[in-house]
Amino acid sequence: MAKFKEAPAGATGAQQLLNWIDNRFPLSKLYNEHVGEYYAPKNFNFWYIFGSLALVVLVIQIVTGIFLVMHYKPDANLAFASVEYIMRDVPWGWLIRYMHSTGASAFFVVVYLHMFRGLLYGSYRKPRELVWIFGCGIFLCLMAEAFFGYLLPWGQMSYWGAQVIVNLFAAVPFIGPDLALLIRGDYVVSDATLNRFFSFHVIAIPLVLIGLVVAHIIALHEVGSNNPDGVEIKDKLDAKGRPLDGIPFHPYYTVHDIFGLSIFLIVFTGIIFFAPEAGGYFLEYNNFIPADPLKTPSHIAPVWYFTPFYSMLRATTDPMVNVLCGVIAIGAILGVLKGGFRPAAKLVILVAAAAAVFLLKVFDAKFWGVVVMGGAVVILFFLPWLDRSPVKSIRYRPQWHTYLYGVFVVYFLVLGYLGIKPPSEIGTLIAQAGTLFYFGFFLLMPWWSRLGTFRPVPDRVVYVAH
Repeated sequence: MAKFKEAPAGATGAQQLLNWIDNRFPLSKLYNEHVGEYYAPKNFNFWYIFGSLALVVLVIQIVTGIFLVMHYKPDANLAFASVEYIMRDVPWGWLIRYMHSTGASAFFVVVYLHMFRGLLYGSYRKPRELVWIFGCGIFLCLMAEAFFGYLLPWGQMSYWGAQVIVNLFAAVPFIGPDLALLIRGDYVVSDATLNRFFSFHVIAIPLVLIGLVVAHIIALHEVGSNNPDGVEIKDKLDAKGRPLDGIPFHPYYTVHDIFGLSIFLIVFTGIIFFAPEAGGYFLEYNNFIPADPLKTPSHIAPVWYFTPFYSMLRATTDPMVNVLCGVIAIGAILGVLKGGFRPAAKLVILVAAAAAVFLLKVFDAKFWGVVVMGGAVVILFFLPWLDRSPVKSIRYRPQWHTYLYGVFVVYFLVLGYLGIKPPSEIGTLIAQAGTLFYFGFFLLMPWWSRLGTFRPVPDRVVYVAH
């Protein structure tokens, strides 16, 4: 039997209670490891508030979701009416529903900014590869959670948006029709689909999401946080083994995060009370009309946080596939003639290029659109091994790297905007250019990330009091 630690003489009731708990559960130990004695770099800036904000929004979504489930009916004949009942008759139901719908968009805003910060400062680099992979898993689960939840209001855009997205799976060769049927549970989006999506949205995905969040935080605290300089603070320790450039997370960064949270809540509540639909971007006007399988909306588009990837899907047309075939062929020829490879390597390049062109022409553009849309997310998992830069942070990279990241952001925003709008010839051309740039940014990263003159990285973090 383990030896219990006795409370000190004269201990207060609270101290005795804490001692009693610590003898049975490592409460103080967990607090010290992850908060009180967790040393974070002292040069964090405002980019580092979005991780804690994501955790706050997750809690908001779970709590509001619990209250919504109390009144929601996962039945095709009752779902839309139950949402209207929540909005009109349940005390404060409108507030709960708007918090949940606005929270979904807020979650993606915060997560996108959190991921961009990791991209800027190289937070995916060694030894934080697993932290990044868990984070990408969270992003993937978040997209699935939002997709499954999108159908639940059973409005026009919910119904037809789900119909279009599920039908995309039918483009998968050989197993596509059966896969789409499995997802829908019927030959069309129906009550069976609603029940499937409800189960995933309320039970399955949140469990996986919470597990990934816990794994993400544990992995982060195991290797320590990155910082804007990309310097490992654990390399410089004092006599007590504490990082010289680190400060305890509490109270310094709890106050820092509370300040960021207060700003976020002001904006969040402002949107909830004054513009919960955000001009149709957060809640589409068509979703206030009951789902009608016999009446298709004039323009079907997903919610804004899916639209960059939806634009890539629409941009993958037959001419785009032909262009890709030409690019692969030219690349293979240049690799053979100018690459300086051995004969065996040249043969491998030619065979691989021929196989790629063959596959591109065998399967139709719709299938490759689905591959491109999925690949745009999956490629993020490989970022730790694609970036070959000798430094982590954008601060010490060549200036043109900053401009390249800026163009990447602009193209991503443009793709998001085009995904909301009806397709057009000029829009398709711009989306195709954006898609090529998006994948080129990552696939060519092993080459361009090593180019240029890099500034020397300091031995210790650069900190200016503010």
